[in-house]
Amino acid sequence: LIKTFRQRSTFHIYMMNLAISDLLCCLTLPLRVVYYVNKGHWYFGDFLCRISSYALYVNLYCSIFFMMAMSCTRFIAIVFPVQNLKLVSEKKAKIICACIWIFICATSSPFLMSGTKEVGNKTKCFEPPSGTDTRKLVILNYFSLVVGFSIPFLVILICYTGMIWTLMVNSGSMKKQKSMQTKAIRMICIVMAAFLISFMPYHIQRTLHLHFLMKKGSSCDDIVYMQKSVVITLCLAAGNSCFDPM
Repeated sequence: LIKTFRQRSTFHIYMMNLAISDLLCCLTLPLRVVYYVNKGHWYFGDFLCRISSYALYVNLYCSIFFMMAMSCTRFIAIVFPVQNLKLVSEKKAKIICACIWIFICATSSPFLMSGTKEVGNKTKCFEPPSGTDTRKLVILNYFSLVVGFSIPFLVILICYTGMIWTLMVNSGSMKKQKSMQTKAIRMICIVMAAFLISFMPYHIQRTLHLHFLMKKGSSCDDIVYMQKSVVITLCLAAGNSCFDPM
């Protein structure tokens, strides 16, 4: 991306925004690592706690939306190559990227309300609320589950399925052409698998965790186990940055 910075194409614009989103997401992770290494003790103040939580979710869901936009661009280029010149342009790509940033930043703003809290002699951060605040977080979770994960996944799935179908139907007789199409189909399957492995476990586990917190009579050991599982699946979600160049 650095070498091709001066190049201008729709796909390049999405890739640049995706790279920025991934970089900002990764910059928030060291604070979380320090927090969990110190057994859940936050040393960086209330402001950084709020910003760290907010920035992580903004960049996590921006990454998902940019991947969705890129899959749509690929779909149009492969399935509708003639209409591609009219449907896709650099100006439209920039407008879509701006809309994605604004939409995700606005819908993620409730995470700015989640700051530090004192539990015993420890300052906590990234911990789920209790009482009525838990119900609000459950609503926010379902919104992000549907809008931030399920819909983008369905769009990506439809786009890549259409691409695979088109490549298979238009498969030529030349050996070299068939080899290129096979590689393209294999890469599409890898991208879909990476997306699912990265984001699905986190969204499922986070949903289960929140419903578990609302359940009365849960033991401390069970709660700790659920919290640790969410942290592990969050690592998988953050690890998707390694596969984004595909």
